Amino acid sequence: MAAALRPFHPSDLPGMYRLCLLTGAAGGDASARYRNPDLLAHVYCGPYPVADPGLTFVVADEDGVGGYVVATADTVPFEEWMERRWWPALRVQHPPMADPGDGTEDHVLVERLHAWRPTPDPLYEEFPAHLHVDLLPRLQGQGWGRRLIGRLVDELRERGVPGLHLGVDGRNGGALAFYERLGFRQARVHEWGFTLTLDLR
Repeated sequence: MAAALRPFHPSDLPGMYRLCLLTGAAGGDASARYRNPDLLAHVYCGPYPVADPGLTFVVADEDGVGGYVVATADTVPFEEWMERRWWPALRVQHPPMADPGDGTEDHVLVERLHAWRPTPDPLYEEFPAHLHVDLLPRLQGQGWGRRLIGRLVDELRERGVPGLHLGVDGRNGGALAFYERLGFRQARVHEWGFTLTLDLR
């Protein structure tokens, strides 16, 4: 089966969780960083297709889901939804934990999901949408990343969304160059990387 881009189906979620982990270290495999293989995707992948499945698209081939883009059209209402519907169960399931000192980073994500709160930002007035996109090496260099984001951008424009933003790890120079080729611009520089924006008007 040749790879194909299509809308999200609920059966894609396990493959998306695996993909999130396999690309979670600045584009590389983060499996060794987490004892719980689902924790990273609970934070950065899972809530999006649950909250708004119409803004999730996948690329799948005979080996399963090899790429996806997840997004929200409006960041603050999405974060408010997570506070009501997503985080409570995860906070019970994953109580605060100390650093075990073995190099794993589950405690970092657990701290993040307990601390996360809806946070308005002036940037969201012009760029309210945000996304996460991941692609396995077997599908890289074939234009799938561009097509995934293009499909999402078309949907956001149909909804009248004026712009979107995303964060890029400063260690992932390839991703930064990729987004800049698509028209994203650097809006902020952080200790961990960059916030990029794309005007959809």
